[in-house]
Amino acid sequence: MLGLFAVLIFLNATLLFVVQPMFTKMVLPLLGGTSAVWNTCLMFFQAALLVGYLYAHLTSRRFSARTQGLVHLGVMLVALLTLPLVVRGANTAASGASAPILWLLGILSISLGLPFVLLAAGAPMFQRWLASTAHPAAANPYVLYIASNLGSFVALLAYPTLIEPRLTLSEQRTWWTVIYVVLLGLVGVALWLTVRLVREKEATARREVAEPQPVDAAAAAEGAPLVATSDADTPRRPTIVPTRAWRIRWVLLSFAPSSLLVGVTTYLSTDVAAIPLLWVVPLALYLLTFVLVFAERPLLNRTFMLVFQLFVGLGLLVTIGMAPLKVQLASLVFHLLAFFVTAMMCHRELADSRPRPEYLTEFYLWMSVGGLLGGVFNVVIAPLIYDRVLEYPLALIIAFGLRPTRVTPDNSLRAVALDLGFPLALYGALLAAFTIQVPSGRMGTVAMVTLFIIVSLIIASFHKRPLRLALAAAAMFLAVDARGDTDDVVHQERSFFGVYRVRKWGDFLVLQHGTTTHGAQSLTPELQREPLTYYARIGPLGDAFDILTDSTAVRNVALVGLGSGTTACYARPFEIWTYYEIDPAVVRMATSGRLFTYLKLCGPNHRVQLGDARVSLQAAKDSSFDLIALDAFSSDAIPVHLMTREALQLYLRKLKPNGSILFHISNRYLELEPVVQQLARDAHLASAARDFNPNDDEKARMLYGSRWVALARESTILAPLVVERSWRLLDEKPQNLLWTDDYSNVVGVLKREE
Repeated sequence: MLGLFAVLIFLNATLLFVVQPMFTKMVLPLLGGTSAVWNTCLMFFQAALLVGYLYAHLTSRRFSARTQGLVHLGVMLVALLTLPLVVRGANTAASGASAPILWLLGILSISLGLPFVLLAAGAPMFQRWLASTAHPAAANPYVLYIASNLGSFVALLAYPTLIEPRLTLSEQRTWWTVIYVVLLGLVGVALWLTVRLVREKEATARREVAEPQPVDAAAAAEGAPLVATSDADTPRRPTIVPTRAWRIRWVLLSFAPSSLLVGVTTYLSTDVAAIPLLWVVPLALYLLTFVLVFAERPLLNRTFMLVFQLFVGLGLLVTIGMAPLKVQLASLVFHLLAFFVTAMMCHRELADSRPRPEYLTEFYLWMSVGGLLGGVFNVVIAPLIYDRVLEYPLALIIAFGLRPTRVTPDNSLRAVALDLGFPLALYGALLAAFTIQVPSGRMGTVAMVTLFIIVSLIIASFHKRPLRLALAAAAMFLAVDARGDTDDVVHQERSFFGVYRVRKWGDFLVLQHGTTTHGAQSLTPELQREPLTYYARIGPLGDAFDILTDSTAVRNVALVGLGSGTTACYARPFEIWTYYEIDPAVVRMATSGRLFTYLKLCGPNHRVQLGDARVSLQAAKDSSFDLIALDAFSSDAIPVHLMTREALQLYLRKLKPNGSILFHISNRYLELEPVVQQLARDAHLASAARDFNPNDDEKARMLYGSRWVALARESTILAPLVVERSWRLLDEKPQNLLWTDDYSNVVGVLKREE
């Protein structure tokens, strides 16, 4: 029976977690392919998990295992009518730009809600069935939680490495439906076995009442509950009865790692790509912590884990406060490591405080409440109250406050005063230290590192007082953050799509999204019409406007991605250019005239279509554009749905017969040229590319290196680029598979070397 239930819960969890990256990939194009879509979906999954746990809890309290199982099977059969999964209600995608979170939650609810809730209810419900029998594992059914999280972990790792590269979305949906049917059969078998064993248990109980048996003292002692030990070197059986204090602690211990999960995912996926690989790694680590801490004999020593989390967490706070790092392997590993050990610490405290089996469903319910609150805080509340990603370090600070302590709490006035006084003194001392001039170069770095080592040791000495520790960590972060390089920020704004900063660098105004520059303008009046960064006149874009378009005619140009509006300075009088931009915040910065003035000075005749380009371009007249330029990025991440066969077919419909398409493919992490080359080959188009590598003088003038690819129906259209401007024809057979709306593999184009 235990083997059957383990397989059942493993398969249930696999379906539950495979569908998360799969369905998110299905809805990703509806909102521009931004990484914020995954965070919103993650919040929905947490909410649906809560509903599933509530359903399992209420039916467990109201019904017997037999009745609950029959109800569950019936609803699972009803949910079968909604499969295979499709995106429903997306015919008004453009409306999502005004309230993207609510709109996307509605789409997810009507498309995925019922089957997801039923799968979410599976783990606690099946554990409750086991607990109702006389099976030896009934006294501690939490052991099956390991099978659940192991299934989730395997599913998440398998999706980007095995499933996504080999199966189209249509094939994934079909196989998911097949496995759902198999699961339905296993649920029926498990219910039949549970009912049979419950009846045997009841019959045995009636016989024992009629014929009392002598008590076996040794057996009674073996089955007695054990109090959780500090380092869990012995088997642990739950003994706790829920109280208000325990419920609040369960919620908080779930809130902190959930919030950290969304924070670290945002950090990773914003600057690379909104792809399942970068979504599922943090979520897989999150689930792995559950596998480790809910084992009968947890693998990692508790004391070591607490010490390690203390110093790694403090190091991460310093890192975040100093400056946002570019996503490189070392920084990526460090963020994931700090997240993992902090989630492990919180989940270990949850595992050690789990209640007796009769309160199992309630325990999972409060855990899911905390998880949902973490998601809601990061996705909904934080963007409204913070103009940058402060929720990430805040969750880490909260986790410090939840650390366990073995000493008896001292709540005297003196102790509380010290809890507040030490952090305030530390904050003041750090601010004073930062005013001291230190030598530049290696000596300055050594001095700064030494300072933070000393400060971290001081803060670590507060480990017996979690509140003092958390406040001291917050004081250090705020002091470091205040020292950060923010003096040059003249404007900062946050939207659903990310955090934008406008900085004043010498004689230039620069627009940044995450760690990537998206345009700049000279503050010198006579140079304010000069295109800078990736759009220089001596670069590939300048070539395209010089050669690919008629030298005298009034051109009709479509540009996907507005940025600072730099490209407007290639416009001629009386031309009307159409910009397709998904983020209202970008439109405000580019058109207000307070920050960037390219559109005002260079292109007064422009139109901005707000919404995703794939949707908005549908309304444009066919065969109307002389040039379509694709320059849409979220930080350094690419919107995959703008680089598929179906997207290119749309562009070609809107393009004049002698028109051209430009792809801006500059990227620190992805080699996108083969992707565009394969698209061109599939559509029988000519293609050419140019890399622009500025010299030191050009870099000083804010000209950035860039790579662009041009496509046209005839090679003669691109020939002048090759002959006059040294563009190279892309005529080799690409090695990667064709990207379509049904298939893409971003992992396959990750750069192997920087």
